[in-house]
Amino acid sequence: MNEHKIVQASLQEIFKLNGYSDSELMTQRDYEHIGYEIEKKSGIVISSTTIKRLSNGAFSRSPQIATLNAIANYFDFKTWQEYKSSLNQKPDEPAEPERRIFPEKKRKVPAVFKWALLTVIPLFIFGYYIYPKKTSVKNFDKASFSAHKTTSNEIPNTVVFNYDIDDVAADSFFIQQSWDKNRRVKIYKNKHTFTDIYYEPGYHIAKLIANDSIIKTLDVHIPTDRWFFYANENRFRYATEYIKTENFIKEGSMVITKEELIENKISTDQEKIFLYSYFPNKLEVSSDNFHLKTRVRMKEVRNNLCPFLAIEVYCQRNFMLMKSTSKGCANRALLWFGEKSINGTETNLAPIAFDVTQWTDVELLVKNKQATININGKEAFSTSYQDSLKLITGLSFISNGLCEVDYVELAGPGKIVCKDNFDSK
Repeated sequence: MNEHKIVQASLQEIFKLNGYSDSELMTQRDYEHIGYEIEKKSGIVISSTTIKRLSNGAFSRSPQIATLNAIANYFDFKTWQEYKSSLNQKPDEPAEPERRIFPEKKRKVPAVFKWALLTVIPLFIFGYYIYPKKTSVKNFDKASFSAHKTTSNEIPNTVVFNYDIDDVAADSFFIQQSWDKNRRVKIYKNKHTFTDIYYEPGYHIAKLIANDSIIKTLDVHIPTDRWFFYANENRFRYATEYIKTENFIKEGSMVITKEELIENKISTDQEKIFLYSYFPNKLEVSSDNFHLKTRVRMKEVRNNLCPFLAIEVYCQRNFMLMKSTSKGCANRALLWFGEKSINGTETNLAPIAFDVTQWTDVELLVKNKQATININGKEAFSTSYQDSLKLITGLSFISNGLCEVDYVELAGPGKIVCKDNFDSK
């Protein structure tokens, strides 16, 4: 098996270990989650775009050595060469259909492959003979799926899902609250109600799933019509902690202090992500044509080698994100426009990097799906995307510190989503 096949197979194995049995069903958020899991083990950032490309066998160029080492680190090897040699494969040797990518018994074996050999394969063989194969989904058009909230727009909010899958032929059924696969819950025929809690505001897309196929989707809109503050342990686990404050306007800016975190019993010793979010009740501005202007900085809660500040524009069918950090950490910068992800490890994003602890004017202009970013009045980056994200649903300032926002204006042609100078009232 050649090196490209090893890379592809290794990524597929990582997917399975994180609960993704079918990569064809994975979303951009799922690939971003995999990138985060690899970074936790290796300390190396791999973009979701790279992970998706390599896992699909698209090798227009050889992977960077840092990417290869990150994969090796995930399986507890120091380098790619050490990992590859443990698989007992010659780089140019063609793969044989019956050959597996497992090491010889005497060589160092990745813990994940040992587990697979000793546990998964026997269980698979046992299950193959005991249980029938999964049937294909039939009559999926006969399913129904609807929802309503138990309160107007309170957070947290219980949503009641009503469904009918009695006439659908499939082995298993699930309702997934949003993009997060961890929020997938099994449901059953002859039971037509399921309730779930949404802990965060926003525009969520719930899914009705038969086997591994999405057969219905449903928009669940939980707006705030005000600024809403909360912290997460990290952006993928979503251990949400609310930040309640009587006055977030201080000296003409939107500010949350470290003292207010302590008052809300939120630890300041652990790495957290802080979000300041605004979701309007009425959706009127297209994501393909809008203008965002803001002046922002952040204050560190705890020492961090690479403090970052991100601005996210949420849309009905995806999101836009600009993540900036200091020039020295520019490889961790990130841009995301719908289906298009631009990572600082593969693209020079130093032009959008700045000292996030100092006041900075940031401007995002999108015109007919052409996006331009201006930093302190100068054009820093420009790109385009193809798929319409439909209407804008909200805005967030996100950081591993506490943001301070001097002003913000988000508007489309003739319509304003959000405008505030944060003057004392």
